[in-house]
Amino acid sequence: MLEKNLFEYAVLRVVPRVEREEFINVGVVVYCAKQKFLGVRFELNKEKLAAFCKETDLTVLEDNLDAFERICEGGNGSGAIGKLDIASRFRWLTATRSTVVQTSRAHAGFCTDASETMQKLYAEMVL
Repeated sequence: MLEKNLFEYAVLRVVPRVEREEFINVGVVVYCAKQKFLGVRFELNKEKLAAFCKETDLTVLEDNLDAFERICEGGNGSGAIGKLDIASRFRWLTATRSTVVQTSRAHAGFCTDASETMQKLYAEMVL
């Protein structure tokens, strides 16, 4: 039997007008300490976003989403946050913020393969 490991995840959201508190789910970020895994999967549906809010600056939004990816990968080119340990990077990414790119509260579960779990969560929460 495969060992199940504790993992945490948060849904990545775009909140075009923060004052309205409306959002579109665009991805998930998953952390599993035992598997030393921190990953993010996202996709920006530009047509859906344009229907939701035409004033959104897509270039800035894409840059912010790309920063999530760089921080998850860590190492050179990921900035000061990307040099932190995996747990600290996940906590930083999922910290409450009042910006256009936000995450849900972190949720926990058990998995055998964090990467596969990330794909499943992405399909359930975003697609």
